[in-house]
Amino acid sequence: MFEYHGWVNIRETAGLDDDEGRLRSRVEDVRRLLAELGEYGLLDLRWLNGFPFLHVAGVPNHRGEWGTRIIDLFRRIGEIAPGSFGLLYVWDDEDAEHPNAFRVFRLVRGTVTEHADSLLSPLVPTVEDAAQG
Repeated sequence: MFEYHGWVNIRETAGLDDDEGRLRSRVEDVRRLLAELGEYGLLDLRWLNGFPFLHVAGVPNHRGEWGTRIIDLFRRIGEIAPGSFGLLYVWDDEDAEHPNAFRVFRLVRGTVTEHADSLLSPLVPTVEDAAQG
């Protein structure tokens, strides 16, 4: 199983004041990325209190192409709108190195980095009981 949950605060720059016209253009670029992805799970881009936010979530059976594309989506948003920031939590039980752990992809200042999770990992026994018998 490949489970993911994430959010991004889309910002043109890391400065305090984004140019509204350029920010709207960047958001439309992100909308085009979402359209290219297709429809699966939660892909919700909306303006809240004057700011654009993206929320994603899903649970495909395997990482496959979709999982790779979701992680790449964060990287591409960082290129389009380098002031954006957010987190993507991923659990991939087929990951040879981390089958029992969530991984966190952090988007900050246009760069995505991968980190260990200490809040929900290890999945067993933190979230789930060990298999019996």
